[in-house]
Order: sequence, then C-alpha cells, then structure tokens
Amino acid sequence: MESAKVYPLNGNRLERSRPLSAPTIAPRPKLLDQVRQAIGKHHYSDRTEKAYVHWIKRFIFFHNKRHPLEMAEPEIAQFLSSLATEGHVSASTQNQALNALLFLYHEVLNKKIGLVDGVERAKRSQRVPVVLTKEEVKNVINHMSGVPRLMALLLYGAGLRLMECCRLRVKDIDINRNEIIVRSGKGNKDRHTMLPSTVREPLIQHLRLVKGQHEADIKVGLGRVSLPNALDRKYPNAGKEWGWQWVFPATSHFIDRVTGEQRRHHLHESVLQRAFREARCKAGVFKHAGCHTLRHSFATHLLENGYDIRTVQELLGHNEVSTTMIYTHVLNRGGKGVRSPADGL
Repeated sequence: MESAKVYPLNGNRLERSRPLSAPTIAPRPKLLDQVRQAIGKHHYSDRTEKAYVHWIKRFIFFHNKRHPLEMAEPEIAQFLSSLATEGHVSASTQNQALNALLFLYHEVLNKKIGLVDGVERAKRSQRVPVVLTKEEVKNVINHMSGVPRLMALLLYGAGLRLMECCRLRVKDIDINRNEIIVRSGKGNKDRHTMLPSTVREPLIQHLRLVKGQHEADIKVGLGRVSLPNALDRKYPNAGKEWGWQWVFPATSHFIDRVTGEQRRHHLHESVLQRAFREARCKAGVFKHAGCHTLRHSFATHLLENGYDIRTVQELLGHNEVSTTMIYTHVLNRGGKGVRSPADGL
C-alpha cells in the first residue's frame, strides 16, 4: 500500500499531509446573468432590466442562437430592420432594442460597436396626447373608490406617472409643506411637485391605516420592504422603518428570491389601471384614455389656467421645454389657440 507523501513545512521539519488540490474556479455566469449584473451596477430599473434581457434574447434567437461575440454591426442592422419591416414596431421600440444591444456590447462584452448603417427605420408618428376635460376627469374619479380613487387624484392633481405613484414612500410626502418628492423618476431624476389640498385629508387617513398595518406586520416579525441601491446592506434595519414603507402597499407579502425574506411590495399598477378603465366606462367617457391621460390633463389644464410653461415643465420633470410644448396643441382654445374667423360672423 502506497504511503502518504511527506512535504516539508517551515523548511526545518516534516509533516505528513495530502497533496494540495488545485484551487476551484467559479464558473463564469451565463450571458444573460452577466447582463443582469451589469444592469444592477448601473442602478437601472427592473423594467429596464426586463426590456433589455428581452431584446437581447430576441437578437440571439433571430440569428439562430449565435453568440453575440460572433456578430457585429451588420447583424445588428439586420435585426433592427426586421423589427420595422416585419414586426412593424414603433420608432421608440426600435430605439429601445438598439439601446439594449449597445449596452450588451459595450458594458458586458467590452466590444466596441461603431455606426450601424443600413437600418430600415421605423416611422415616428406625430400624435397629440389624449386629454380629458375637467368635467370628464371629475366624472371618472367620482366613479372610483378606495385606494385607486386616491391614486387617481394624485395622478391628476400632482402630474405623477403611474409607476411614480405606485412607488411613493412615506418619507417622500411632506404633509406640512403640501409637497411630494418624486424619487428616481424617468431618467433617474428627482423632482418636487405639489400635494393637492383636496388629497391632503384623505391621504392622512390612508397613511394612518397603512401605519397600523405596518405595526401589525412588525409584531409578527414582518414589516420589511426592499430598498433601492443596496441600502438594505448598508442599513440593515432601514427596511422596517416607517419612512421607507410604501404609501400604497400590496395586500399580501412576497418572498424575496435573494434573501428568502417575506416582504411587502407596492400595489401593482394593474389594480389602478383596471379600476380607471371600469370607472371611465361607467362615466360614459369613450375617449381612448388610460391612467397616463390624467398626467396629460394635469399639464393641459395648468396651461389653460395661465401658468407659465417653464413651471409646468419643472412639475412634469421634462428635460426640454419642447416636450412640454406639445400640450399647447391640445388647449381648449381651438387649433393652436387661434380664433377662427368664422367666430366673427
């Protein structure tokens, strides 16, 4: 029987030991997992992650599962052109697919992509937003009740986007100053907007109920919410603090796939979307309007009331005033605010 080998230690004594095994090397993550990790480093939203992974998978399957490192500008151009000619996608959807692929090559594969020539561009439609009149807004909201009604009032009264409203946290509402701070809005920007006085008292009553629910969760060992940008690792107990709780929490808990903890998510946006659609039908408003229409109506009605367009731009969080100027085309004053000569007859 072969004896164990003897290896010198410290240069002056011997000790029986087994041969040292080679260090184990962790397997390299799969491509889509690398994409998710890179998106996490840039603090992009969950929706951006979902969209980018979707377009990268479609790009790979379009080219019969070839690895992206084997492809470059011609294959990207071919894929983007197919989206326009065969998929008939909009210009914004085609741009989103391009951004996803550029992120893959630049941030994950470290491969430089130059000018992508020969792309059949999707046509960009020039459309004005659907806007409800003040009476229509009133009728729709009056056919809503409970939490969805309160959320709809915030969409219209503060000009919030749908997900901005769903993701509001308690600390972002300043009741005393009648102010709302929108955190990480579109473009990862923060901004201030007003808290409508008509919402103030119902919101206070709602927060009392939410706080009672949170305290009940704490008593049974729950009450934790997810925090942005890995703050839960820096401040382990912050996820249970009242200020970080969702203003509109979900009715049930979910199990975090990373930590395995039970947490409470914010109310899903589909709850408000469904309630708004039902209320719109009951109110007899048959315009093609959704929750985002309340934000369009907020901007248009402010301009109708004579507020400066720069002020409206800041409240909406637009980078360029040209984006806000689209609402001047739908003011309740006829085409571009011009008085028709027929009105003088």
